[in-house]
Amino acid sequence: MDTSIFVSRLQQIGRHFPETPKNLEQPAIRVAVTGAAGQIGSFLCNFIAQGRMFGPYQKVILHLLELPAAEKVLKGLVMELNDGAYDVVQEIIPATDPLVAFKDIDVAVLVGARPRGPGMERSELLQANAKIFQAQGAALDQVAKKSVKVCVVGNPANTNALIASHYAPSIPKENFTALTRLDQSRAESIIAERTKAPVESIKNIFIWGNHSASQYPDTFHATIGDKTLREVVNDDAYLQKDYISKVAKRGAEIISVLGKSSAASAAAAACDHVHDWWYGTKPGQYVSMAVSSDKNTYGVPEGIVYSFPVEIQNGQYRVVDGIAINDFSRAKMDKTGKELIDERKMALGF
Repeated sequence: MDTSIFVSRLQQIGRHFPETPKNLEQPAIRVAVTGAAGQIGSFLCNFIAQGRMFGPYQKVILHLLELPAAEKVLKGLVMELNDGAYDVVQEIIPATDPLVAFKDIDVAVLVGARPRGPGMERSELLQANAKIFQAQGAALDQVAKKSVKVCVVGNPANTNALIASHYAPSIPKENFTALTRLDQSRAESIIAERTKAPVESIKNIFIWGNHSASQYPDTFHATIGDKTLREVVNDDAYLQKDYISKVAKRGAEIISVLGKSSAASAAAAACDHVHDWWYGTKPGQYVSMAVSSDKNTYGVPEGIVYSFPVEIQNGQYRVVDGIAINDFSRAKMDKTGKELIDERKMALGF
């Protein structure tokens, strides 16, 4: 495929890359993926290798981390990636030791996490994952670049990002984020299906709070083309009840139909999250990212990882200022913030 056509199409749908092969002059980006041989991880590795995250010209070095028990499966993934003969892949480093996998990396996508087992309480899940992300945070602190950009995908993603950051004190807190871009993508696709509008025409649906059932997809500031979203949908009762529930439960709905989790869309959203963090967002276009709430922005409690609308330039995100919050939104935002406070206490004890 002509790479100029590839870049042009991605630019049309909101993903922008350098327009010429200038990336060939840049050092390879070292990107680590944990849980690399799992369902989401294997999709993600292939998407990165195809150029979806950093573009068709930017070389990457893949650092792939798996548990020792999955070492054979990891070897098979590496064989497949090699057989893909991807132009952008400069090197693949498989590892079962995070100190090897995280050595000098620029980006970490932390996918691997303990799944919730039958009869397991949420507090038990949080405590089990606290051990995993404590170890990964400590390893990042020890061997990754201090500028490393971390995107946590493994659930409960927001609190896992907080745990990893807590145990990586030499890396700025703002470098740890959690994935709510999948929720935004789901929110956009559901509206596109209902209104028959092209998904790329839907802008600025925000996800506030936790990547959980308490998340709040805010449509009060969204547009479809040159009209407000709420004007086009023309059904406030739907937008303030059934729609919010459908976005939050979309993952469970897919599992019930497909028989497994939504791995491909999660991997695509992780690529979009990191891509925009690396290259920036278009003027006036905001994206959802779960980030440190240390500045108590929008009345959100401090010391949690909370999803906000952000805009990004030169590799630095900024929570969008001045968004009007009505009483309905305030109640939803406070509820999801309280849940994150409760998760922090269960995972970290404070």
